[in-house]
Amino acid sequence: MSIKHFIQEIEKGLKARVYFLYAEDPYLLKEASIMAEGIVPEGERDFSVNLFDLDGIDDVPPFEQIMDAVNTIPFMGQQKVVIIENIQELAKKDMEHLERYTANPSPYSILILLHRGSPKAQFKELMKKAKATPLDVRPQELPLWIKEKALRKGFEITNEAVEYLLGIIGPDIGLLSSELEKVTLMGKSRIDTVDIMDIVRGSNDYDVFDLVNALRDRDTQKVFKVAKTLQETQESYGLLGAINWHYSRMSFRDKGRTAYYDKVFELLNEADVRIKTSGGTFPLEYLLVRLLRI
Repeated sequence: MSIKHFIQEIEKGLKARVYFLYAEDPYLLKEASIMAEGIVPEGERDFSVNLFDLDGIDDVPPFEQIMDAVNTIPFMGQQKVVIIENIQELAKKDMEHLERYTANPSPYSILILLHRGSPKAQFKELMKKAKATPLDVRPQELPLWIKEKALRKGFEITNEAVEYLLGIIGPDIGLLSSELEKVTLMGKSRIDTVDIMDIVRGSNDYDVFDLVNALRDRDTQKVFKVAKTLQETQESYGLLGAINWHYSRMSFRDKGRTAYYDKVFELLNEADVRIKTSGGTFPLEYLLVRLLRI
């Protein structure tokens, strides 16, 4: 799990001079940024932490000015952390400045470069000079990620509770993290399924388990009744992720129906594209119709 590797670097105090972190999920990039800031004592952050966003709504300073901030000796000689978000927006004319710096980085600064998505060819040489780490968590790593994040929050979560949480929320890292924050407020050292059912499920009469079971049973009336209830409190994209998680688990256990699950994942992929391009509830409802027919 790559995010774990960066956590280990944080625990060591970020010993490298330049880090190049990349992920498709913006939440993981933001989490890495917050963790990097955290190595500087809170009272010193105004002087020793600089954050720049190359895709920000405010005017972005000239890149030479950003490099000046990295090279400036920090106040009172403390270690300085400079974070550049959305480094994928770096202009080609500025790449030379960055490559020159990474070849001879300041001994007083830690430079964190955050890249959204897979790095393009122009960053390959730069990544060789930095400590490059992908942050995205693969679906099969999510249970371990949840358990480790819970431990960092000060509590243990059972395997059953992890499965329940993933079954309700799906693989959305940001939403999973938000639910874990709610659990933290309970003040318990060990969390089981019964502890989180009301928090995660809320006041709804149904959850995604009910929706997937209705699809499995080909209960058309219940499928759309449950879906309508869930859509009152959840975005279509979040529901799609949870449905995909359930079918992934089912396909792993049910090895004899490869053709069926190939079709299921084809439909899920099409729905993903439709929701991203058009939004609304129709793509999810159309998906449910097609899942009932196969």
